[in-house]
Amino acid sequence: MFNITTGMEFLLLGFSEVRELQLVHGMMFLLVYLAALMGNLLIVTVTALDERLHTPMYFFLSNLALIDLCLISVTVPKSVVNSLTNNRSISFLGCVLQVLFFISLASTEMILLTVMSHDRYTAICHPLRYEVVMNRGACGKMVAASWLSGGLSTLMHTATTFSKPFCGSHVIHHFFCEAPHLLAQAGSTVILREVKVTIFTASLSFLCFISIILSYIRIFSIVLKIPSVEGRSKAFSTCLPHLVVVILFLSAGAFAYLKSKSNGPSGVDLFLSMFYSIVPPAMNPIIYSLRNRELKVGLRRMLCGTIDRGAFWEKCVRDIAMGRK
Repeated sequence: MFNITTGMEFLLLGFSEVRELQLVHGMMFLLVYLAALMGNLLIVTVTALDERLHTPMYFFLSNLALIDLCLISVTVPKSVVNSLTNNRSISFLGCVLQVLFFISLASTEMILLTVMSHDRYTAICHPLRYEVVMNRGACGKMVAASWLSGGLSTLMHTATTFSKPFCGSHVIHHFFCEAPHLLAQAGSTVILREVKVTIFTASLSFLCFISIILSYIRIFSIVLKIPSVEGRSKAFSTCLPHLVVVILFLSAGAFAYLKSKSNGPSGVDLFLSMFYSIVPPAMNPIIYSLRNRELKVGLRRMLCGTIDRGAFWEKCVRDIAMGRK
């Protein structure tokens, strides 16, 4: 049960107390946020409007872009405002919401990345069964399970983190409210409960990571047997970007959450947090679009106005009508 303390505030120290550096940090974060916003919105829009991209892979990719869009919006805008206005405070409720949404979205992304590796495994290793296994109903259930799993994870973490009053300092050496840094200010009872939850979620994360690695070991063993260079190149172009995202996101997040936290400032903690809270949402549109010919063609078609938007909306109405039947 949450301990909602009205009137309490936390102080986010961010990267520096020097005013000039705060302004530089605020402007850099603002540019990164706008780039991530535009890139992820373009992916969501293109995959929705272009019927040629209505496949399981792009369905998962559009959901990943939506998660990244929300994930970076949870932390960066508040950090930018604090840096530019020199006001580093955040309310207790605002801190709770940051922890809640950040853990939920990060957990959802972890599950979705696992689902995407399963999609690539099925497409490459079992191409004849792909349309049967990855049908529309199965894809919808996988995405729904990802979002529900993220919600369950955040309820457990948030309930334990905010279950007792904070007895220590309300100064947080970070640019956003994050559970491990808040636990440094909490009592031993809260820390013990959070350790149990962390062990549980870390075990699930490890299982996801092992599942992804095993999928890609099998994928690469099949790809290397493809006789044509063009076939191997196409398979690698769809798999390698996903593998880079997985390694970057899971390794940085796991190290940051499992390492011990101290009350003092740590540049390592700030640096690592950027690699799973800011870098993936900003880099995913670039990673997935640079070597993806279909996505680039779809983007070009949208920008040139050659996508039939009327047919898209007719299809949406038709799908809704069929669902009601």
